[in-house]
Amino acid sequence: MVISLHLCHVTNHSLLLLLHSPLANNLLTRTVPSLKKRFFTTAATMSSSPKKVLVPIANGSEPMEAVITIDVLRRSGADVTVASVEKQLRVDACHGVKIVADSLISHCNDTVFDLITLPGGLPGATNLKDCGILENMMKKQAADGRLYAAVCASPAVALGSWGLLKGLKATCYPSFMEQLAPSCGTTVESRVQKDGIVVTSRGPGTTMEFAVALVEQLYGKEKADEVAGPLVMRSNHGDEYTITEFNPMKWTFDSGPQILVPIANGSEEMEAVMIIDILRRAKANVVVASVEDKLEIVASRKVKLVADMLLDEAAKLAFDLIVVPGGLGGAQAFANSEKLVNLLKKQKESNRPYGAICASPALVLEPHGLLKGKKTTAFPAMCGKLSDQSEVENRVVVDGNVITSRGPGTSIEFALAIVEKFFWRNKALELAKILLVS
Repeated sequence: MVISLHLCHVTNHSLLLLLHSPLANNLLTRTVPSLKKRFFTTAATMSSSPKKVLVPIANGSEPMEAVITIDVLRRSGADVTVASVEKQLRVDACHGVKIVADSLISHCNDTVFDLITLPGGLPGATNLKDCGILENMMKKQAADGRLYAAVCASPAVALGSWGLLKGLKATCYPSFMEQLAPSCGTTVESRVQKDGIVVTSRGPGTTMEFAVALVEQLYGKEKADEVAGPLVMRSNHGDEYTITEFNPMKWTFDSGPQILVPIANGSEEMEAVMIIDILRRAKANVVVASVEDKLEIVASRKVKLVADMLLDEAAKLAFDLIVVPGGLGGAQAFANSEKLVNLLKKQKESNRPYGAICASPALVLEPHGLLKGKKTTAFPAMCGKLSDQSEVENRVVVDGNVITSRGPGTSIEFALAIVEKFFWRNKALELAKILLVS
């Protein structure tokens, strides 16, 4: 009974230490085995319970920053709520990307979150700043000593305006550094900056690192490394992106490249959104087509995206490029779509460009004979399914009219390579600089 009395008055951390000490283990085993079992069960539950995360989004949010953050955090096991600060669940993010939130922000007001993290984008950051409910939630988050974070414009526009960076080191998108300076202790140019319970970052090209840093803050370095591995992240951030090319040919178009990006239930949302976002920044005409029977799809990490049209409608159009995102469920849906496969085969027959990333080179293109005689790459675990594996270690491979790439962490380079093929390298490097890729 003495042991029981003392255990009831220790903190969770002390309890874990106490339970793992030899003395306590011996005493509990000999005297109160049921108590030992009950407390070990409690300790396991405490250490494994998912962290609750809020990602608010608004009209004009930067979709890459929102979706990468959501996706990576969900990969860690976090319970992520995507909340719209608008009057409706669907938000019109930058570059024509349409995202459907899980909840309205007003329904999240009474929930305690382990982390609240803001994407950037304009006017998205301003719309987040102007949301009174969100402002109150963020101020309470800070007062209670719980994690909060922001990327791109939002550290300056939202956190700084709310007085939540006073005395702290922080970073943001380069063009907002002057606005950030008066509201924080020190501005830094780090790609990701951690100071106490606050994490800030710079832009689209730093968001994956930012999201992995948030996983580390929530769950520790071991979990962060576990999540980062399959992302195939870039390590040489200061260098220009590179592509490996064979049989070079000029990719042509008449009046702006017409590009088809199909999406399906189970598509990898990071890959789809990065491709769409970057190609639209380059002024390509990107058509996002659902292979499902409705416009809204639920992607691999449960992000809900809305297509521009159904594939049946898109099939009536001509495209200079068809590019297929990955994600296991999405790739299988694409492979089973007779209409999409026929479009890809027509693309091949007319020697027009087509490509795929992650699982899709192996699961969509290869089985239908669309990679015959081509050097390609794919997601590392899928490379064994490729008939030619000689170049699979390269991050982006172009062979004539076919382009392939490896996974979420290579998606920006993949999209930039497409920009390069249509608009030349200078245009791609200009975009890379804006995105903070190099």
